[in-house]
Amino acid sequence: MAKAPVPGRVKTRLCPPLSAVEAAAVAEAALADTLTAVSGCGADHKVVALDGVRGEWLPEGIRVVPQHGRGLDQRLAHAWAATAPLTGGWGVQIGMDTPQVTSAELDALLEVVVSQPRAAVLGPATDGGWWTIGLRGTDPRRVFTGVPMSSACTGAVQVARLHALGLQVRTVHTHRDIDTFADLAAVAAAIPDSRTGAAWRRWTDAVSERAS
Repeated sequence: MAKAPVPGRVKTRLCPPLSAVEAAAVAEAALADTLTAVSGCGADHKVVALDGVRGEWLPEGIRVVPQHGRGLDQRLAHAWAATAPLTGGWGVQIGMDTPQVTSAELDALLEVVVSQPRAAVLGPATDGGWWTIGLRGTDPRRVFTGVPMSSACTGAVQVARLHALGLQVRTVHTHRDIDTFADLAAVAAAIPDSRTGAAWRRWTDAVSERAS
């Protein structure tokens, strides 16, 4: 799931201290890092459910389906339904807010989905949400519709929903989403050689120049 990195439409919680243009640059860097990890993993099909227009950040070999729906819960359900003819409803989903994810992590998540028939995978985020979910053919409308998104209780409600559907929830490691300025600083420090790390350094260098 991704938004095209358009100023004023992405990472608005980083403004201030970032400008809308700087926040969009961070979003593009995070999206590019995430797609690099996706490109390198062993999934048979790699798809972006995109809100907006594709750009140069999109690698070759990754399909695009448009997002539809009013709320994020509806958009998630539609994305899974739209890709089901291709994937059979099996897969692992991530967003563009955890550029620290690696191809090896994604392969490990895929292995859980493939090897455990009644399992659903969920990766908690430090803000109470989740950064990844893995399913194998479960009706996405029943999984997502009505789950409150972008809330401190999102992860707990999503786990409860998965249990209610009779799935065995396999909780994996926690990641930190880039939502706030503090999140950006922490994630960029953890992956200094990434595009996200470079975007962070450009901003801090610019601030230092303005202050001098």
